Amino acid sequence: MPPSERSRQPGVRLSKVLAIEAFRDARLVAGERGVDGDVSWAHVVDVPDPLPWTSPGQLLLTTGVSWPASVEEQVALIGEFANRRLAGVALAVPKFLDRFPNPVMERADETALPLLEIPWEIPFAAITQAVNTLILAESYTVIEQASLIHRALTQAAVTAGTLQNLADTLGGLIQRDITIEDPEGRVLANWREPSAEDPVREETLATGATPTAVLRHLERTGELGRILSARAPVRIDGSKELGLAGRVVCPIWLRGELVGLVWIIEGQSELSELHIRAAEHAATVAALHIAGQRQLAAVETRLGTTFLDALLEGRFDASPHSLERANMLGFDPAGTYRVAILSLDPSAQLTREGVVRRDRLGEALRHRLTAVGEIGLISSRPNQLIFLMRDGRDPGAIWRTQKADGGGLALGRAYPGADGVRRSFQEAVSILGHIQPGQMRRYEEMLVLRVLTGDADARSAFREQMFGRLRSQRGGDTLVKTLIALAEKGFERRGAAASLHIHPNTLRYRLDRVTDILGLDLGDSEVRFQLQLAAHLETMHKESAQF
Repeated sequence: MPPSERSRQPGVRLSKVLAIEAFRDARLVAGERGVDGDVSWAHVVDVPDPLPWTSPGQLLLTTGVSWPASVEEQVALIGEFANRRLAGVALAVPKFLDRFPNPVMERADETALPLLEIPWEIPFAAITQAVNTLILAESYTVIEQASLIHRALTQAAVTAGTLQNLADTLGGLIQRDITIEDPEGRVLANWREPSAEDPVREETLATGATPTAVLRHLERTGELGRILSARAPVRIDGSKELGLAGRVVCPIWLRGELVGLVWIIEGQSELSELHIRAAEHAATVAALHIAGQRQLAAVETRLGTTFLDALLEGRFDASPHSLERANMLGFDPAGTYRVAILSLDPSAQLTREGVVRRDRLGEALRHRLTAVGEIGLISSRPNQLIFLMRDGRDPGAIWRTQKADGGGLALGRAYPGADGVRRSFQEAVSILGHIQPGQMRRYEEMLVLRVLTGDADARSAFREQMFGRLRSQRGGDTLVKTLIALAEKGFERRGAAASLHIHPNTLRYRLDRVTDILGLDLGDSEVRFQLQLAAHLETMHKESAQF
């Protein structure tokens, strides 16, 4: 079995064994690279053919009385011991052998098999009793830890509301950096170990997905195919070139379908068997959670999507029944939301594969929304996924995990209440045709472009965006008139004051109110351009209204 697929033998590290009193006068003479291996048992073997009496993880004690006579045969025996993954060989000296011959020690160094020389006076019985007592004590501790982990993860299976809750539980138990990702590498949840340093993990969390360079590396080395087909944890070697630390990945399977991966940073310290068992248990819990989420999603498709569609189409009514549904699904009728439309790759036709891919993207999107505290309601349309975001939330946190799929993201403006959802949806729909694949665009960002192309609705919306908040203020019409005069006079204040027949100080007072209300920098060239454009549209609107 390749080392990357092999679990460590349960037991106690040899380095810890060597620290007990029984080994006080022992000397490690070769195979130092293997001292981090685990000792599962200490056993005396002094027979002519010792191999049938050996097993992985065993610390073999011998007097050398039955060892081969020739050094060449002893070297071959050391190679066989290494192949059987012994934890080490301890020789009582000097009696039958004064020491390990140099060729034997060289072979042990090559195979990382620790060789110990123990003073003849130390009874083997004292050594085996001390070592095996230590192993039993360690095993009892492991059993207690395993029980703790089992209880914690089982509790998480019952109480975890999201995969993030599960990641928090597992990370807290094993104190390693963790991500839970979908099969395409998008991050669904993560737990950070503050002292861990791993550039790839930093980039993964910053972008919301495993870096493309890492996926290509894993595909080139054949690791990716092994990960996607594995039924047990897989250990991935690090790469200095990529800044990739060693990792263990546990697949999450659900009824024969790979639905996710649990990644654990291993780094310089190899994961213990206990850690790997915890990760396997967490993968099972994640599969149960995803199964539950799919069942919930099926209900929400019948209930939640219908509810979201009612909001989008303006069919929501504030009846007690509707308000109860809104509360159950996490929608606050008094809250402020913007509508987001994720357009998928237009080349993806509505074949069975296309629908499955859209549904998988929808499932990943739902996990991502709930992970960042948003409502996990999604309405699916041909080549579209529609969802809500609360006002003030950064849509980039969602977009970073989706933009690699070849579509675009359209965002309406944020409005309060159910009527505001419909208005925001209409705005998002109106800019879809102006968004290129791989772009995220807000409605307010696209207004100027649509105004310049002659879109009448955009002109009205642009005027409202520039002047609507001013008009709602006390004396708002005067403030709008002042701002338009300033724009028409090229932002020359004396000329604007003269055209309004007011004192320059009065103009300054009004403009101070304008900047406080709108938060605009009247010295910014882009702001000035938009104000001049809005002033021109306002004049055109008034002139057309006279006819």
